[in-house]
Amino acid sequence: MSANHSPEGTQQTATHDSAFLRACRREPVPHTPVWFMRQAGRSLPEYRKVREGIPMLDSCMRPDLVTEITLQPVRRHNVDAAIYYSDIVVPLKAIGIDLDIKPGVGPVIADPIRSRADLAQLRDLTPEDVSYVTEAVGLLTAELGPTPLIGFAGAPFTLASYLVEGGPSRNHEHTKALMYGDPQLWADLLDRLAEITSAFLKVQIEAGASAVQLFDSWVGALAPADYRRSVLPASAKVFRAVESYGVPRIHFGVGTGELLGLMGQAGADVVGVDWRVPLDEAARRVGPGKALQGNFDPAILFSTPEAIEVKAREVLDAAAGLEGHVFNLGHGVPPTTDPDALTRLVEYVHTQTAR
Repeated sequence: MSANHSPEGTQQTATHDSAFLRACRREPVPHTPVWFMRQAGRSLPEYRKVREGIPMLDSCMRPDLVTEITLQPVRRHNVDAAIYYSDIVVPLKAIGIDLDIKPGVGPVIADPIRSRADLAQLRDLTPEDVSYVTEAVGLLTAELGPTPLIGFAGAPFTLASYLVEGGPSRNHEHTKALMYGDPQLWADLLDRLAEITSAFLKVQIEAGASAVQLFDSWVGALAPADYRRSVLPASAKVFRAVESYGVPRIHFGVGTGELLGLMGQAGADVVGVDWRVPLDEAARRVGPGKALQGNFDPAILFSTPEAIEVKAREVLDAAAGLEGHVFNLGHGVPPTTDPDALTRLVEYVHTQTAR
């Protein structure tokens, strides 16, 4: 366990009382903390400059670049937490899966997993496979000081969907065909991915990450009964695997309004909410004992400053009775967002919620 999480650790002293970690623990905060999913880059000109000519996966494996890109939005927007710059398929690439991230498409898998023999592609992940992650997290925590660093990974279902489909999918036909047609193979696939995901999160926590988020980007494609039977056990295994570290665990998916209660049951301390469900209603669905994260509609960032403030006020009002609230978008920052709109949004939330 790193100094970040030992009782005498200097890093714990630096980040423990941050607004972000206090909100995750459902403790009183000096202001509502803010960070943005996909804040590390995308909309920032300084990000595009340092990434110029460098493929996405290559940039994720260079500690110097990871550090610079992770820090850029913290410097510019004054957010309350940094999110580690990476991609959910990095651990799959690290264990030898033949994949690439194609611009405008996303991750593309050369040999999709469709049979039991294909499971042999998924070997265990070791810290040595991702030594660049350990190095980058160390560099970042030294730079960030009292600002917490959020580590992250893709959830087993979303990773499985990419692996089975061979890339992004609108309807997840191959994924659902495998899930229904060979439930034992499906369970074994997700269990294997839960092991890989857990190992990847442990590397980040042991290197100094103060919290972790599990992204289940595609799980909103499932009905609650399917989630409970075919997904929840693997997600719960991931959350159990990192529980002993004592860092907040965040769970987020898109289009998951009908799954919020189940996602909370999987073991997260904080449940992320997209913009489709108001936070007060989301709290009712999730139940007591969890903080919530969200849920500003990212499309509104393209509207006027006045409209942005009105919507932000609505989010804050809906969150007024929550045990803990981390302000975030309901999904990722769109690449063409005006960075100044994000900076103003952070300042607005901080100002409006100052205790």
